[in-house]
Amino acid sequence: MAKNSLYIVIVGCGRLGSYLANHLSGVGHSVVVIEKDEANFDNLSPDFSGFRLGADATHLEVLKQAKLDKADVFVATTREDNVNLMVAQVARKVFFVSIVLARVFDPKREQIYTQLGIRTICPTSVAAELFLQAIKDADNTHKAGKK
Repeated sequence: MAKNSLYIVIVGCGRLGSYLANHLSGVGHSVVVIEKDEANFDNLSPDFSGFRLGADATHLEVLKQAKLDKADVFVATTREDNVNLMVAQVARKVFFVSIVLARVFDPKREQIYTQLGIRTICPTSVAAELFLQAIKDADNTHKAGKK
């Protein structure tokens, strides 16, 4: 492992999880991907140099097998908000991972995650902000053209 590399555990190997795993592995970090549906490991590039763990991350033994206690970063990217919240909480409270990130689809749940010390990315909120900004920009351009 390179001197400045991180040990990162990612739960979920769909589009987002595999993208992160491929990129982070490519820049030299040590990555473990946990995925229940082993067919999703096909999303990893042939250059992926990390480890694949075909198992259910909601089981404590699986997180121990992934050596979560050694992780610098934990990322939950499954399609299920409840799973992401649960495994992120376990990473934070049981394994004391310092950087815990989770995808959350429901913007109403972001506050719950934040109160638990879990940083979130909400694709719904991010997309909504980008759309609203684009509409505002278009409206300003439209108004400027009418002057």
